[in-house]
Amino acid sequence: MRFLGNVLAVIVGLLVFSVMSFFLLAGLIAIISSSEEEVKVKENTVLVINLEGRVLVERSNEDEPDFSSLGLFSGVPTIGLTSLKNAIRSAKENDNIKGIFLKPGTFLAGQAGIKELRDELLSFKEADKFIVSYGELYSENGYYLSSAADEIYINPSGFLEFNGFASEIIFFKGLFEKLEIQPEIFRVGDFKSAVEPFMLDKMSEENRLQTASFLNDLSEFALNEIAEGRGIANDRLKEINQQMLVRKVKDAEALQLIDGLKYEDEVIDLMKEKLGLEKDDKINTINISRMNRATKSKSRSSKNRIAVIVAEGEIMGGRDESIISSERFKEEIRKARKNDNVKAIVLRVNSPGGSALASEVIWRELEEARKVKPVIASMGEVAASGGYYIAAASDSIVAQPNTITGSIGIFALWFNAQGFLNNKLGITTDVVKTGEFSDFLSPTRRVSDMERTIFQAQIEEGYDIFLSRVAQGRDMSKEAVMSIASGRVWTGNQALENGLVDVLGGLDTAIEIAATKAGVEKDYRVVYYPEIKPWFERFLNQFSNEVQAYYQQKKLGNFYPVYRQIEQVKKYEGIMMRMPYEYIIQ
Repeated sequence: MRFLGNVLAVIVGLLVFSVMSFFLLAGLIAIISSSEEEVKVKENTVLVINLEGRVLVERSNEDEPDFSSLGLFSGVPTIGLTSLKNAIRSAKENDNIKGIFLKPGTFLAGQAGIKELRDELLSFKEADKFIVSYGELYSENGYYLSSAADEIYINPSGFLEFNGFASEIIFFKGLFEKLEIQPEIFRVGDFKSAVEPFMLDKMSEENRLQTASFLNDLSEFALNEIAEGRGIANDRLKEINQQMLVRKVKDAEALQLIDGLKYEDEVIDLMKEKLGLEKDDKINTINISRMNRATKSKSRSSKNRIAVIVAEGEIMGGRDESIISSERFKEEIRKARKNDNVKAIVLRVNSPGGSALASEVIWRELEEARKVKPVIASMGEVAASGGYYIAAASDSIVAQPNTITGSIGIFALWFNAQGFLNNKLGITTDVVKTGEFSDFLSPTRRVSDMERTIFQAQIEEGYDIFLSRVAQGRDMSKEAVMSIASGRVWTGNQALENGLVDVLGGLDTAIEIAATKAGVEKDYRVVYYPEIKPWFERFLNQFSNEVQAYYQQKKLGNFYPVYRQIEQVKKYEGIMMRMPYEYIIQ
């Protein structure tokens, strides 16, 4: 009977797989066919920007098919900031585009990314075109972005989050105590708190100070922009935000944070009026990818190139394409340096840091490039620790006022699992060695005092090198750098005041500075490195990754974020320059 049951299970599995494959193939064919057709913008068209549930990344392929409609797994779709900005600019210049229908919803992005996108929307309005925002659920980020719109509407049964920023940290000290695993911590910098989850059960006073400082700065900046966009006094808006006076959507309307409570069909009817259409008429719409395809042929052509090297993710050694891997980025920087048509390099950094060694490898290659052509750093949502290390090799650093940066410090993390092995699992170990330190920092025993002294000296040497790189790049004394270092995190506004940043602005500002320094400000085009792989290859990779993530999420449930953080720690090798945790500000 078991044999027959197994056979039946195999047959059912094959049938399910065949059905899924059929629908996947049909969906791909439909999407590919639609992506290859010529796109023309009709008269009286509205650009639809649907960000619901999406995560903002630096770059995506503007020509690739949109796979979000397949919905096979629960992976979170991404959207590129560059693609969004290009589409909005094209829409501004196209006379057939009359407005934007913005649907931000629970859009996930950092404050600096939202600022850059929001500025593009404000520029669009300068062409005397409308922006209408609608959503059923507005996150704080989604509302901040929507404050650039002419009108904001929410579903009468919807929800608006407007209660300030918070940053919550998970601590593992109690877990390790129960498991009898002893973290061995090496660090330099009172504010270098990336290791705190493994040694404390709450924030240190230093970390609480710096977190409160940059959160308040970010909040004040966002509230000022929202106040201006909505025409509400700053003090009143701050009161609404801090006391969470919006507790139901009617409150948002009464407090003038929104323009009304409407269903989506009512908002569409409102846009028809703006377009001069009858109620039964259909609005011509176009999405981001089609807007970019419609204007692709009009891109600027020039032999002079500004190379934008997009460095997004953690910094590690090797060639991993999902992060800032040192070997891969070293080659990309060298390629741009040796290309005579590339007149300047813009390093677009969006990274919390990572490996000290990998950061040094990338820094060296940028320093070599700087000898022959201008190198400008553009900081995105976060450029901290190792992310700041590589940015320090530039002629100028550009950051948004609400970029997260700094964290000039260093740490290493090791685990003594002797108690866990001996007392929990009944495992013991023994060793034969040829030298006193042949089993240096063994995970099966306590770190000796001499080992700690030796390794701490290495950490302090790494910190000294970090300070030297920043001092050299910023033309500051090492003592001056030390006064603003110690692992402390700053906002872009604060970094401008203390000398870690030169100019406030986005990627476009950095590109303009690079072109001016290269003497090609009137004749250049922008090229991006690394090149994006063909969409099908990336689709298969993403499909595989989403299957794995989906399985882990289903298996672990609410513990999945903890699992992800532990998996991340497993990748740490050697001395690390990394930001304190992953900040999700919401």
